[in-house]
Amino acid sequence: MKPANLNIVTHSIINLGLWFWFLVALLPFFWMFLISLRVPVDAFSTPPKLFAPVTFENFRYIWVEDGFWRYALNTTIVTAVTVVVSLTMACLAAYALSRYRGSIGFWLLIAAMVFRAMPHVVLLTAYRPAFFELGIWSRYETLIIVLVAINQPFAIWMLRAFFMNIPEELDEAALVDGCTRWQAFFRVIVPVMWPGIVTAGLFCFLLAYNDFLISSQLMNGDMSTMTAALGSYMGQNQSLARLMHGIAGAVSITIPIIILVFVFQKQIVSGMTAGAVKG
Repeated sequence: MKPANLNIVTHSIINLGLWFWFLVALLPFFWMFLISLRVPVDAFSTPPKLFAPVTFENFRYIWVEDGFWRYALNTTIVTAVTVVVSLTMACLAAYALSRYRGSIGFWLLIAAMVFRAMPHVVLLTAYRPAFFELGIWSRYETLIIVLVAINQPFAIWMLRAFFMNIPEELDEAALVDGCTRWQAFFRVIVPVMWPGIVTAGLFCFLLAYNDFLISSQLMNGDMSTMTAALGSYMGQNQSLARLMHGIAGAVSITIPIIILVFVFQKQIVSGMTAGAVKG
């Protein structure tokens, strides 16, 4: 077989493999979305009904009757503040560590990695008694403090890899042109770093948005986040109707993530490619 024909065959096999993987990965989400638009009788029928009537009653009930919008508001506030604080602190720390050549910077990064590698449940044993004593149990700042602490090491490591790809000559040129160190950072470095910041911000968003363990332990009642609230819809003792409402809630949680990835896909790809060059 000629090399050109061999390349075509190899390319076709790779494409088929990617499409197969995509369909297998998409199937659970597609089936979950399909079930959320049905009544329990049609959703769990045997054999499955692919063309059953469509209804939005599950979504209406969980958002209007059950007040799922309160959990969505809590999630939005906690996630937004967590991402802003995490990125702000991580950008400054990562920039400083990327320019610092001493051994202290290396050990700070190792300490950050060790802290990030700890199971999240270990942190609860230290945070929960302190929050009870301070009287800040089940409040926004309670959850934000813990999520920022968990996000920081990961964000610092990721952003440091991006900053390492920016030559120090760019900083020096900005200083020579009359910029202060802060002006050089915000006016010169940050615009160049934008794809990396978006990538790190998305990962911080996903870590905060999808968190279940910390949210379910530190928040309760109307202060719960969406992922923690879904726990009350799942379980062996729940009715089929209750389970259907939980599935509708799961679909509601998934949709913003899909939209966010599609909106920032170019920045994510360019940012991850830039961060993979040097670290």
